[in-house]
Amino acid sequence: MAEHMTVKDIVEKWSLTNLTPELDLTQTEIMNAEVNRPALQLAGFYDHFDSERIQMIGNVEYVYAKKMDPETQKERYRKLFSYHFPCLIYCRNLQPSETVRELAVENGVPLLLTERSTMEFMSEVMRWLKVRFAPTVRVHGVLVEVFGIGVLITGESGIGKSETALELVKRGHRLIADDAVDIRRVSEETLVGSAPAMIKHFIELRGIGIIDVQHLYGVGSVKDSTSIEMVIQLEEWVKGKQYDRLGLDDKYIEYLGNKVSCYELPVRPGRNLAMIVEAAAMNHRQKKSGYNAARALYERYQDSHGGNE
Repeated sequence: MAEHMTVKDIVEKWSLTNLTPELDLTQTEIMNAEVNRPALQLAGFYDHFDSERIQMIGNVEYVYAKKMDPETQKERYRKLFSYHFPCLIYCRNLQPSETVRELAVENGVPLLLTERSTMEFMSEVMRWLKVRFAPTVRVHGVLVEVFGIGVLITGESGIGKSETALELVKRGHRLIADDAVDIRRVSEETLVGSAPAMIKHFIELRGIGIIDVQHLYGVGSVKDSTSIEMVIQLEEWVKGKQYDRLGLDDKYIEYLGNKVSCYELPVRPGRNLAMIVEAAAMNHRQKKSGYNAARALYERYQDSHGGNE
C-alpha cells in the first residue's frame, strides 16, 4: 500500500520555498510518482495530460511563457491551473509573476521554488516518490548490511536474531532494522528494506532491554535503508534433519513478487552466527561476480573422478 503523502512532505524533504503561504499544504495529497514539465500544456495541448502529477517549470517553459503577451500568458496559466494538479515547482530560482501567483492561489495550486537544476531535481524527486509509493510489506526480522550486502535475518522469536545483529555491528557492519522490517518493491529486481520510524536504530535484547545502537556505537553503525539481497532463516537445530552441505542448488524466498536468495541456518550452542552471516555475505558477493565455490568443488571432483576411470 502506498504511503499517504501531501505537498507539505515534498516541501520538507527538499527544503522548497513556498510562494503561496495562504494555501494549506497538508490538504493537497500526492497520488502519482511521476513528474511533468508542462511545455505542451502552455502551448495549449492537453491531450493525455495527467493532472495527478506534480508539474515542474524549467528554463524552457519559463522563457517560452515569458515571450507570450501578458494576456495570452495569463489565459494559458489560468487553463493550466484549472486542472488542479498537486503543485507547480519552479526550478533554478526562476520567479513566477505576481499574476501567476494569484492564479495559483485562486485555483488552490501551491507554487514552490527550488534553486536546483530542473532535470537533476526532477530525477531525484521521481526516484524518491517511487520508493515512497512502492508496494510495501512488514515482516518480522532483523535487517543488517554486511560487506555492502543487505541481509534479512528471520526466525522465531528468541532464536538470536537481535544478538546476531549486535555482534555484526560490533564487527563493523550496519544495522537497518530490528524486530520489524518494512520491505518495498521499488522495481522488478530490487527490494529495499527500512525500519518503522518508531523503532529506527533500536535493538531489543532479552534480559537487557532496549539499546540505541547509534548512540552506543556511532553513526557509522546504522543506516536508514538498504537493498535486500539475501535472506538467512535461523531455525533450531533438529537432530537427524538433513541440511544442505554443498549449496549446489540455489534457494529463494519471495516478497512482493520478487525472489531473493535464501539460506536456512540451523542454530545450536557454540555456533558463531555473526561469523557465519559474514561468510554467507562474502560468498554471495562471489556468486554475483561469477564464482560459485560449490560448483567449483563439484567440477574438480568430476574431473578427478573422470581421470581415475
